[in-house]
Amino acid sequence: MFHIVLGFTIVIGVGLGAGPQLVSEGSAVVTDSDTETEATARDWQPEPQTPTGKFTTATEVKPILTATKTAWAALREYDGKDLLYFTHLVAWRCGLHEIQFSVNNAALQVFEVEECYTDTAQPNAMKMETHMPYVSYDLGSVNSVTVTLIYDDASTDRAEFLRKEILMP
Repeated sequence: MFHIVLGFTIVIGVGLGAGPQLVSEGSAVVTDSDTETEATARDWQPEPQTPTGKFTTATEVKPILTATKTAWAALREYDGKDLLYFTHLVAWRCGLHEIQFSVNNAALQVFEVEECYTDTAQPNAMKMETHMPYVSYDLGSVNSVTVTLIYDDASTDRAEFLRKEILMP
């Protein structure tokens, strides 16, 4: 399923951004990791964890994301750019409070995702009208990626990837 969603995303979303700066239409915000973690802890409270059957809580999505940790990030060389994808995480975003990432051990960034459509039959649907599931960098510049998830129950999980581990053929 991930490859189908990723393929569809690539077909409709290619071409954003150039250079090492984030240019994915406001989808990523550069933050200081300690400041962001402290701000998250101060300004946000965990959500109730009553299962909905729609995969909108950490209780529902954490087992899936834990089992599929190797799919949290993907890297594609396309049109002279490195495209760093978080499609899998975007598809399960409704049980997450925040997606944080760092490229090459640089400053922590927050990957902004579109809202969850909780009043619909498919709250995790991706409209991709305002947020794309990737960030663009200079070709060959992404050597490592660290991803930290903050679930909506306030628990966290983290994964680190080397370029060769997430580079798509």
